[in-house]
Amino acid sequence: MSSYQEEHQKYITLKTREMLKELPPYIFDFFRGIEHTTSANTRLAYAYDIRVFLKYIHEAKPALSNLPSIKEITLAELNQLTARDIECYLEYLSYYEKEDKETYHQNGQNGKARKLASIKTLFHYFYKQERLTHNPTSIVDMPKIYEKPIIKLEVDEIAKLLDVVESGEDLTEKQKAYHKFTKKRDLAIIAVLLGTGIRVSECVGINIEDIDFNYNGIKITRKGGNETIIYFSTEVEGILKDYLVERKNQPCKETDTPLFLSMQNKRISVRSVQLLVKKYSQHVTSLKKITPHKLRSTYGTQLYQETGDIYLVADVLGHKDVNTTKKHYAQMDDERKRRAASIIKLREI
Repeated sequence: MSSYQEEHQKYITLKTREMLKELPPYIFDFFRGIEHTTSANTRLAYAYDIRVFLKYIHEAKPALSNLPSIKEITLAELNQLTARDIECYLEYLSYYEKEDKETYHQNGQNGKARKLASIKTLFHYFYKQERLTHNPTSIVDMPKIYEKPIIKLEVDEIAKLLDVVESGEDLTEKQKAYHKFTKKRDLAIIAVLLGTGIRVSECVGINIEDIDFNYNGIKITRKGGNETIIYFSTEVEGILKDYLVERKNQPCKETDTPLFLSMQNKRISVRSVQLLVKKYSQHVTSLKKITPHKLRSTYGTQLYQETGDIYLVADVLGHKDVNTTKKHYAQMDDERKRRAASIIKLREI
């Protein structure tokens, strides 16, 4: 019996293979070369980014526009590109037409940086393999990314969110009709996200047998496939146990035993969790756009405020590099330092 994670990886792998059929043959060499240093999700993102880039140069470069498709673009033709071509591509990413020719896509600095990083990796790989004689992306600067403040829920907002989920107040009549069937599930999902800081993909992947109430622990599969155990409080324990009474009486159309089911009695999707968080949180705050990731930030912020231990926060959140954690929570360090400065008095007033 395949686990959710195995099925998801299979889907990502098959999707990547389909994408590769649209791309030049040498792109397969690139993917084979980076297979052991990247995740399946990263490679799929590379495939999307490379396709956007090749479609751009196919349309923008007169020498390439006569080719039947992007699949015919050769490495020799990539070797003719200049740094200016790459810079023009970044400008194009600001606003461009999608494949349906009816809608448009926009990229901010973050989106441009990610897409440029993909192209830099591609060019670097073939330059290192000596299949390109120069690498124009190496002299193109990454777009400046401005650090965004951490968006999180305050303590009173957390309590209000849980109250809204539990009571269903302020929901529309249509939403209330569903709420009576999903209340305990929705409350358990939000309690797990807020009480453990796990990613939404990790949350939907939990099976019933992954929970051990003897230790109040949940076995989850992190990004990259590593399994670990995270722990939850007695408050979360009570909410989970209450939900499990209902869950064990529900029929399930899956071959395994997902903890959280959709209304169709299948494993709930990441998108469905994102929508339910949005549905409830909009009744708590209109100034913050709350997503499952913001609930993760809320947990990380509270843990750091309580412990001051950045290494513990990194470990619990599953960050491979503690510098990732430091970058996100650096502003909290600044706040602590400012508070410390105000405590010290040079002269009594």
